[in-house]
Amino acid sequence: MSVILGSGEHRYRVVEDWAKLPDGWSFRDVAAVATDSRDNVYVFNRGEHPMMVFDRDGNFLRSWGEGLFRRAHGLHIGADDRLYCTDDGDHTVRVCDGDGKVHLTIGVPGKPTPYMSGEPFHRCTHTALSPNGDIYVSDGYGNSCVHKYAPDGRLLKTWGGPGTDPGQFNIVHNICCDADGWVYVADRENHRVQVFGGDGAYETQWNNLHRPCGLFMCAGRHQHCYIGELGPGMPVNRNMPNLGPRISIVTHEGKLVARLGGEEGPGLTAGKFQAPHGIAVDGRGDIYVGEVAYTNWPSTYPDKPVPAHVRTLQKLVKVS
Repeated sequence: MSVILGSGEHRYRVVEDWAKLPDGWSFRDVAAVATDSRDNVYVFNRGEHPMMVFDRDGNFLRSWGEGLFRRAHGLHIGADDRLYCTDDGDHTVRVCDGDGKVHLTIGVPGKPTPYMSGEPFHRCTHTALSPNGDIYVSDGYGNSCVHKYAPDGRLLKTWGGPGTDPGQFNIVHNICCDADGWVYVADRENHRVQVFGGDGAYETQWNNLHRPCGLFMCAGRHQHCYIGELGPGMPVNRNMPNLGPRISIVTHEGKLVARLGGEEGPGLTAGKFQAPHGIAVDGRGDIYVGEVAYTNWPSTYPDKPVPAHVRTLQKLVKVS
């Protein structure tokens, strides 16, 4: 029997073993996932083949990125099907076509800027595009800011800093834009999503989240935002219910409309999550969830060895 998550108009059937990998291949951690205009699925992962491409039925098409990426972290696909690949281990954002040709590199490969300097990049995490093609980069683990670039890679503006006040961040982990140019930032360890104007002016924040990690805004105006939330990261609350890991669906104004999973904590069975790190929604409303389960395992189960195989990608098919 298939596992169904959610309720009402937000019901999803979990598809197990969706991706048909070549023999002997594995994802390890799936840091990010994105879909192009044909609903092909790009899986940015920390295995031997960093970028794997599948059709919507899970059939393997190709791979690339071997020897190029150091540590996959974020992935965004623009309307022209170019990929914005954020590598937090290499401190770069590379803009590639669907076959892996690099057209633009932002940042100096292998050379982080000083810790918390505010200068790009120190372990950048994700990218987003404004309606006019400006590039926003969340930065990240060794910085606490957002950088805005012109489409040609010229730095236009930086905002943010470490802290808990509006406009400050504690691990700025993900970023997305909507069709009106608002910028949404997953401020992970402050347990919120902050909302800014296109030039960095603070507008509001969404609370009642737990370590928001993945972030995806559907195309068009007044669309829903999908948020992957990490579960507890400390032994003292590790088994506490209703803290995730889970997927939350909210309106563009931050109103919660659905939550998928997370009531009973992490798990390895279908429909449960370990560490939802990257999210994408295709043209039919199906959700792809990438998880960094191997990286997250020691904090979730510090007294248990990592199993030989941990699921790091799930597809949730929208039930009409």
